[in-house]
Order: sequence, then C-alpha cells, then structure tokens
Amino acid sequence: MANSSFSHLIDCRLCVNIDHVATVRQARGTDEPDPVRAAVLAELGGANGITVHLREDRRHIQDRDVELLLGTVRTFVNLELAAEEEVLALAERWRPAQATLVPEKREELTTEGGLDLSADPARIAAAVARLQDAGIRTSLFIDPDPAAVDGSAEAGAAAIELHTGEYANAADQAAADQELARLEDAAARAEAAGLGVHAGHGLTYENVQPVAAIAECEELNIGHSIVSRSVLVGMERAVLEMSELVREARG
Repeated sequence: MANSSFSHLIDCRLCVNIDHVATVRQARGTDEPDPVRAAVLAELGGANGITVHLREDRRHIQDRDVELLLGTVRTFVNLELAAEEEVLALAERWRPAQATLVPEKREELTTEGGLDLSADPARIAAAVARLQDAGIRTSLFIDPDPAAVDGSAEAGAAAIELHTGEYANAADQAAADQELARLEDAAARAEAAGLGVHAGHGLTYENVQPVAAIAECEELNIGHSIVSRSVLVGMERAVLEMSELVREARG
C-alpha cells in the first residue's frame, strides 16, 4: 500500500539501493545473498528507504523481490522503472510509496544519464499520471539541466532525482566543482518549481558530502558504494557509516 506522506522522515533521507545484492545472487542463480535480508540490515544501519530498479530484462531484482520487500520494509520502497507498459502495470498493482522513472538500455551496465524529456514528453507525462493516480509519489531521474527541471514540472512529477554521475566521475577538482554548481543550480530551480529534490548515481563515501550539503536535497539514492563496502564490513555498518557522513554534511 502506498504511503505518500514523507513528512515524518529526516530532511535528507538516505535510500539504499540493493540491486547489486541481487546481482551477486543472479550470478549463480541461487537464493543468496537475499536482497530482502540486505534491506532489513540496511534499515537497522539507519537507511530511511530502500531503492530497487526492476529492469525489463530482470538482470538483478526480480518481481518476487519487490513483492517481499513491500511486505517487509519498515521505511518505504522507492521503485525505479522505465516508462514501459509491463513495469508500469506492475507498479500500479504493487503501489510502492515512491517510484522513479529512469531511462533504460539493455546493453548498459548501469544507468548512463537522465531521461530525455524532450524526446517524447507526452509519454513521460502519461506515465507520471498513471503512477500518481495510483497514489505513488513519482520522481523523474534527470540530468542537472534547466530544461530537464522545467520539463519535469510540466510532466507533473512530484520530485526529480538529479543524476550525479558527471560530478562523481569528474577528472579533477575543478571539474567536480563545476558539476556541483550545476547540481546546486538545478536543485534551486526545482524547489522554486515546487519539486522535491533527490540525487544519486556514483556517490561514494569520498564524494557524497558536497551533494548531501545542497540545502534543497531531501533524498540521496546510493547503492554500489554501500554494497561494495558491506562486503568488507557488513551491511549494517556500511549504511551507518554513510548515514553519519550525510548527517555531518547537513550540519
């Protein structure tokens, strides 16, 4: 059942993406490691939400995972999905608290950039309307560009998730500062348009704090870095360490 109220959550919540727990499981086609157990441990470590991407090719998260998570997670589930009929219909049936529409290519290793809202704005707006009519708070994963922010507002989204990949992959500090400025400008523009501001992609323990410090940012989605750290120290501690960095950044 969807829960559209986020007012009880902290001002910058940390959503842990557990896709790559399922990636390890699917490599052997067995039942472990279990992403649902990982979600429980993530919440114990301080996660404010659990994010999963149900890809059309089901390369990691499976339908059953989402169903089990919706019955187990005590915070909320943020379901990432493409604007495609099959997964949209599943989201309407499952009614997670939040959904994030993302671009998707079968040949990519991970999401490579934000949605191109100019390519087919009517299709994105229709997907947003379907999800929000089902009571699902809907976000759009976009690049930190003014046109993308404006297009998200026009599509009727409740929030945006700013793609932080260019910031995370910057070649040097000057380039990182330039990308951070783009993120800050986009966040301010989004808030002025009445959009919630989320951010994610490529964020690590080393680079997260400048993004977490963006005043308008109310949610961070982080997966690969936390799952990687959890291999060494355990999921609960890995999430706790990231949560502490986010709290530090917020002052």
